[in-house]
Amino acid sequence: MKTGREFKEAMVRTIPVAAGYLVMGFGFGVLLTAKGYPFFWAPLLGLIVYAGSMQFVLIDLLAGGAGILTTALMTLLINARHLFYGLSMLDEYRSVNKGRGYLIFSLTDETFSIVANGLPKPDFDRGRYYLGVSALDQSYWVIGCLLGGLAGEALPFDFRGIEFSMTALFVVPFVEQWKTARDKLPALIGLGGALLSLLAFGPDQLILPAMGLILALLLLARKRDAGFEEGMRA
Repeated sequence: MKTGREFKEAMVRTIPVAAGYLVMGFGFGVLLTAKGYPFFWAPLLGLIVYAGSMQFVLIDLLAGGAGILTTALMTLLINARHLFYGLSMLDEYRSVNKGRGYLIFSLTDETFSIVANGLPKPDFDRGRYYLGVSALDQSYWVIGCLLGGLAGEALPFDFRGIEFSMTALFVVPFVEQWKTARDKLPALIGLGGALLSLLAFGPDQLILPAMGLILALLLLARKRDAGFEEGMRA
């Protein structure tokens, strides 16, 4: 049936995300239960918080008894990047009649890397496709959290190297976008801005400087392209 085309396409497009989210969510569930929390907290946080790297930080915040203000500020700092790419989806999501609130809530880095490319086919229903991508991505994350929580309670684990799952989570969508996008400049700007910030500020302080630098470079690139188009029309 035509009504299922968008969901089927969303399943195909989100396969790379599933590979990262299942592993990443599994690691989160294992680490959470290692701190003494029952397994069901892992999928519950995946449903309510759904913030990737912030959920890993939340483990230490919960274990350390951090206050609401500290948690809120830490969340803002870690997820500040959402402000930058969330604005670029305003026009796309504004045209969706149902589920717009959920689309805003569930816009993660990996989901953005898929929906930012627009509709795979012009006759697709925008709302159904975007909701399919967003719901599938979150379901992968929640399933991974659940499996990790169950495994963490049932089996002993050696945690060495599990932190690499965070790196893999960002590398997979980058590679996918590099393969599909015709314009490679935004990807190069993102990679270059992150590397420069890493060298200048170190691994613990790079997120906000990197986001600011990347935003500035993207604005310059957009201004250059706009000037080029005006010159061509003239």
